[in-house]
Amino acid sequence: MALINKIREKSGWAVGAIAIGLGVFVVGGDLLGPNSRLLGNDTTTVGEIAGEKIDYQRFDMVFQQIKAQYEGQVQRAATESEMAMMREQAWNQLIFQIALQKEYDRLGIEVTDEELADMVQGNNIHPSVRQAFSNPQTGEFDRNQVTQYLQNLDQMGARPMWVNFEQGIHSDRIQTKYSNLLSKSVYVTAAEAKKHFEAQNTLANMKVLYVPYVSVADSAVKVTDAQLKDYFERNKELYKVEDGRSMEFVTIPVAASTEDINYFQDELKQLTEQFAAATNDSAFVNTNSDLPYDGTYLHTAELPEKLHGQLPLEEGKVYGPYSEGDTHAMFKVMDIKDGSVNTARASHILIKPENDSPEAKAAALAKAKDLLAQIKGGADFAALAAQHGTDGTAAVGGDLGYFTEGRMVPAFEKAVFGATAEGLLPAPVETEYGYHIIKITAPKSKRTYKLAAVHRSLEASETSRDQAYAIADELAGTSGSLEEFRANVKKNEALTPEQADNVGKNNVLVGNLSNARELVRWAYANDRSVGDVSPVFEINDNYVVAALTGEREKGYAKLEDVKEEVTAAVRNEVKAQQIIAKLKGASGSLDQIAANYGPDAIIREAEEVSLASGALPGLGLEPVAIGKAFGLKPGSRTAPIEGQGGVVVVELLQLTQAPEVQDLSGVKAQLANTRSSRVETNAFEAIKEKADIKDNRVRFF
Repeated sequence: MALINKIREKSGWAVGAIAIGLGVFVVGGDLLGPNSRLLGNDTTTVGEIAGEKIDYQRFDMVFQQIKAQYEGQVQRAATESEMAMMREQAWNQLIFQIALQKEYDRLGIEVTDEELADMVQGNNIHPSVRQAFSNPQTGEFDRNQVTQYLQNLDQMGARPMWVNFEQGIHSDRIQTKYSNLLSKSVYVTAAEAKKHFEAQNTLANMKVLYVPYVSVADSAVKVTDAQLKDYFERNKELYKVEDGRSMEFVTIPVAASTEDINYFQDELKQLTEQFAAATNDSAFVNTNSDLPYDGTYLHTAELPEKLHGQLPLEEGKVYGPYSEGDTHAMFKVMDIKDGSVNTARASHILIKPENDSPEAKAAALAKAKDLLAQIKGGADFAALAAQHGTDGTAAVGGDLGYFTEGRMVPAFEKAVFGATAEGLLPAPVETEYGYHIIKITAPKSKRTYKLAAVHRSLEASETSRDQAYAIADELAGTSGSLEEFRANVKKNEALTPEQADNVGKNNVLVGNLSNARELVRWAYANDRSVGDVSPVFEINDNYVVAALTGEREKGYAKLEDVKEEVTAAVRNEVKAQQIIAKLKGASGSLDQIAANYGPDAIIREAEEVSLASGALPGLGLEPVAIGKAFGLKPGSRTAPIEGQGGVVVVELLQLTQAPEVQDLSGVKAQLANTRSSRVETNAFEAIKEKADIKDNRVRFF
């Protein structure tokens, strides 16, 4: 049975091998099925990959396999967010199965039956087979186990599982072949390795004159439509976009009213009295609490923080209710007994030496002794901890809270758990962190408590919920257009509109709204158009009404949609031209040019700059300026350069050549590894892009 379980686990791995190998992209939503009212027709096509249509059943089969594998591993039902991740994993698995298979076929890459047999029973055993059929005592692969297992497949009813397992091995091997083909195509010449080494190790000292674009007021620069269009056409590749929908929306929270709060308080009072009188505490908890009964014995450090102030607790007594936000809890002590571990509470003031020298340690110890003397003389421990403590506890007066044995460093723990009473320890305690002045606030104890806990959350009543819904329903019902939506929102001072721009079709977030998948699906429905107003959606204890304000299709952005961004870029180009024109007429040293230019010109000295870094210290990335500087002779300087954040003039002061290196094998290996990884990633992305993917999942979930 154990062996069958191993194969079951590995067959689950097989289902997700390709998706896991290529990464998981996270989106989400609720799987509603092919008959969703948002489909607009009766199609069952979830999408299309490389000309191959993916129907709902095929997608769902992959998703359910991944889901079963995951839930088998975590031993619980998957959450909605986890299922969203798994749906995206299933989609990407299909993309790469289909698109990559076409590439494998084109290149003639295959795994033969002979190879598959060799991986299972031959001389080149696949790692998954080796792991599944290893002797648990010796860890050695047992070929006889494989033979015996395969002979009894039908008797055990394990043939479908084994077929799935073999398919995973097949997919893994063929993907490995393709990856190896790509990685083996990478070659680094000695000249390339030498150039790379020199770029990293040739260092330059520079003097930089820098005039930032922000020194020129935006109002001083006029940008024409012709300039915007020209820049956009020159840089069109920077403005590729995916599908997007823009919305305005309002949220009407479902909140408890004053009447709800008063009723809840009365209910808690009655519940507390009933809890105190209850004879079967576990049954009472399971009947009246939002959380099930847990009869674990807790030592002091594990008790809820609210109970620390009530120690020592009394058996049979009810403590609380205590509130934390909208959650309220009350605790009844069912039993008290000694456990196996000591718990204590202490505060400390840590004095750290400035360094490891004997003099620094002696100074820290002297300071600790002085503070200890002040406390013994009546000074406030917490105040001195806040003033002199050198760790995170200083902000809370040195309080470490309750902790059990084994949590602190040995010397500190020995001192605390060696104490038998509250109070200040007589001398500082040295640990590897420094010197500690320690105050025992609760001496060691092995006492543990068995608690029954009733947790109740304040919730809005149906009346309050209906009132919130009525507001949302009226807004949706009386808003036939975007203009009416905005007018109605403006009339109600309690409503605050929010904007969410270019929401992707597979998003689960809309602005600050999580779990908003249904709203996204509404925005992408076939019959949706700009200006439409949504029905009421219930999202995270809010009623939400939205209006569609914009649609963006995959491809290149429209200039008007990115006008603000393009305007800023064009404005910087114009500023650069103005600054360069002013600098070109200047003469003298860089300091003189900067002085003549005015206070906006900055002079910086940059030492040990490498060509590979691409950055100037204090000024950020300026690869063009650095590249030009490395082409200079010491003492010369560049012309004014249009940089990333401003105009740059670089004067080369000194150039230190990289040392001669005889063995470039390490550099070549480093470059080869980097390129291999990049070429594989780029190939997968290219295949995905060429697959001409049509993603219609938003119609289903």
